[in-house]
Amino acid sequence: MKLNVLMDEVSGCRTCGRLVEWRERVGVEKRKSFRDQDYWARPVPGFGDPDARLMVLGLAPAAHGANRTGRMFTGDRSGDFLYAAMHRAGFASQPTSTSRADGLQVRDAWVTAAVKCAPPDNKPLPPERDACSAFIQGELRLLPNVRVILCLGGFAYDAALRLMREAGTPVPQPTPKFGHGVRVAVPGAPALLCSYHPSQQNTFTGRLTPAMLDDVFAAAREMING
Repeated sequence: MKLNVLMDEVSGCRTCGRLVEWRERVGVEKRKSFRDQDYWARPVPGFGDPDARLMVLGLAPAAHGANRTGRMFTGDRSGDFLYAAMHRAGFASQPTSTSRADGLQVRDAWVTAAVKCAPPDNKPLPPERDACSAFIQGELRLLPNVRVILCLGGFAYDAALRLMREAGTPVPQPTPKFGHGVRVAVPGAPALLCSYHPSQQNTFTGRLTPAMLDDVFAAAREMING
């Protein structure tokens, strides 16, 4: 299977009834500021460089961000914060991500999410997370050069650990607790690197600053080169 085929499968998925109902309702009701736009309102596939050594793993599409634009971390404040850092680190061709047609190119990185559909209250249920695990496993199989998974938030970190266990990969014991900048070496698999999620809740309060995210991407560059 090729990446584009897998991404088409992602975009057509209707497995989780609660998520299907929510993402499509948001696409009809819309936010007032986007009322003239056509919402994607489908599962959001990963995107980026097929030769990527870095996978950036988020939680799920934002209801009026990626669920609207059809590209991860595109069209919302989280994406503004993330892609600005990726641009400073040399992983993105520009610091902004507003639409699928904005010309953004991601270099040596693949951007995806643990859950492919926008969930109510931004809180996927465990069965919804599990239903998407096969898609993430498929992405990893089709991205053979990935050496590091950058987990944005505790949910993404837990999802990455579950993927490792499902694949039969021995995860270090005791498993390190999630924390900003935590690194986890996994024998025979990509290493895990943790960062606070670039949500407004974190960036507006100063829990995650541009300098902190720059440090994480510098660590990611060091790890993929090492």
